[in-house]
Amino acid sequence: MTIDWNQRYAQRLEWMTTSAIRDILKCAQAPGLISLAGGWPEAELFPTRQLAEIAQDVITNMPRESLQYGLTDGFPPLRALLAEQMSAQGIPAEMGNIIITSGTQQSLDLLGRILLDEDDTVLVENPTFLGALQSFKAYGVAFRAVNMDDDGADVARLDPTDCKYYYALPTFQNPTGVTMSLARRKQLIQRSFDQDLVIIEDDPYGSLRFEGDPLPTLAALASQEAVSRGLTGKPSNVVYCSSFSKTLAPGLRLSWVVCPKEVAEPLVMAKQGTDLHTNALSQVIAYEFLRRGWLPEQIARIRETYRVRRQAMLEAIEEYLPQGIYFSRPQGGLFLWVELPPEIDTVALLPEAVEQQVAFVPGSPFYITADGKNTMRLTFASVRPELIREGIRRLGEIIKRHL
Repeated sequence: MTIDWNQRYAQRLEWMTTSAIRDILKCAQAPGLISLAGGWPEAELFPTRQLAEIAQDVITNMPRESLQYGLTDGFPPLRALLAEQMSAQGIPAEMGNIIITSGTQQSLDLLGRILLDEDDTVLVENPTFLGALQSFKAYGVAFRAVNMDDDGADVARLDPTDCKYYYALPTFQNPTGVTMSLARRKQLIQRSFDQDLVIIEDDPYGSLRFEGDPLPTLAALASQEAVSRGLTGKPSNVVYCSSFSKTLAPGLRLSWVVCPKEVAEPLVMAKQGTDLHTNALSQVIAYEFLRRGWLPEQIARIRETYRVRRQAMLEAIEEYLPQGIYFSRPQGGLFLWVELPPEIDTVALLPEAVEQQVAFVPGSPFYITADGKNTMRLTFASVRPELIREGIRRLGEIIKRHL
């Protein structure tokens, strides 16, 4: 008996795609290759000594909390502590507003699972995070573009008509590194109230600012707008997502969602059918790390390291890449965006770059339109300054040969 599996697959498999970035990273692991491609934090900054100390402590003294099955919505002390921190940042929250997830990728997938139907439309920035596009595509949706510039998404021109929600990365956006200006944030929130627009705010990089003044999150501005309009209650039209992946370690697979309680209930139900609960040991470790007050110093270390590396990349681009090209100047996060002359196709350029032992991510997979063929995403977070400089020098030589 031979099974024809092609006849057994669900229709949603047709909507799924592999990650172009993951495919690229397979070739970016060769010895000696300078990878400016992966959106990986610097592993040398992981607080290994502190995490090991906490792990030993909680496994020994808290085995029921750290090794037993847990609640689907998350470890209560961690949720309570996160609710306090969110409230301190202007996002009013109680423990019932916090759901712990297995990475932001799961947060986005679960939100899609409870909110999206086939043929729904989702507003997304153009370009935007590829992982979000993958998650939402699995539910058979269409996308509508919100164009980007140096002030972030052009919210004045977005069309929310018949859209389920707007997926936004307002701070140090992946892939561009651009931050939405305060004026546009306020304009977006005002429009969301006027037009009943739901916003999914993805904020994995917000704490990694190493230059300039911090800006309020969309969720915080929504709270202020609600008060100004005489409305009460916890988060209403903005669902806020953040993560420990860029501050502690991505291998913990630990993130959280701040949402209205009426959204939390179906979110928990969807998560129960997915993985029952997020890794209990990771949750207890993160809770202890926060409770002991170690996170601010950890974030400070990351900020300074990334600031130096960002500066090294900017200086190398100015020296080695052709004059007159556009590149973003991020004030935080992990990424920098480059736009080359229109005759250059960065997908075609990548194999030649790999031959020269340097890798980047072509920009076109981040677009929902046919744009971006001449763009690329570079990361400075996990590369030492001297290797950043050499990698950009190699890229510059390749690009100039194609002009």
